[in-house]
Amino acid sequence: MATTKWSIDPTHSEIGFKVKHMMFTNVSGKFGTYDASAITEGESFENADFSFSADIASIDTANADRDGHLRSGDFFDAENHPKLTFKSSSFKKINDGEYELTGDLDIKGVSKTVKFPVEFSGIMTDPWGNTKVGLSIEGKINRKDWGLNWNSALETGGVLVGEEVRLNIELQFVKQA
Repeated sequence: MATTKWSIDPTHSEIGFKVKHMMFTNVSGKFGTYDASAITEGESFENADFSFSADIASIDTANADRDGHLRSGDFFDAENHPKLTFKSSSFKKINDGEYELTGDLDIKGVSKTVKFPVEFSGIMTDPWGNTKVGLSIEGKINRKDWGLNWNSALETGGVLVGEEVRLNIELQFVKQA
């Protein structure tokens, strides 16, 4: 069977995250510039091969000062590490519509293997004749595992920035001719 290439539809995708601020509220953010692709055998996504990259300079938390701090050496160090990347090693079906995505996430020059549950929404044809697939990924990582260690102690106890980062990723891919 021939391989099929799928490219991300950025107008129908979002790479979002949330982190605790002052230990009790969440700050949300997203990456505005990113690229992703998938390679499948025909249109079967079982064992699909995914790759993803996001431009650190495109991080957006709706606060310019915070975004600048996140791009600095205290966090992502965008000057020396302009992209974060992900390369899958497996995409296996658990049940109808449920998959597990495993691969290497590289942030700030540190690569770690991660696993995320994926909701596979299926394949459909849009009104313009394009074949599309939808995926929803939710997962958690510890930012310190990638050297994103900066923090500040609070007078009342605890810290300013939580260690756990919750990912909320919506992807729509379009089949390439």
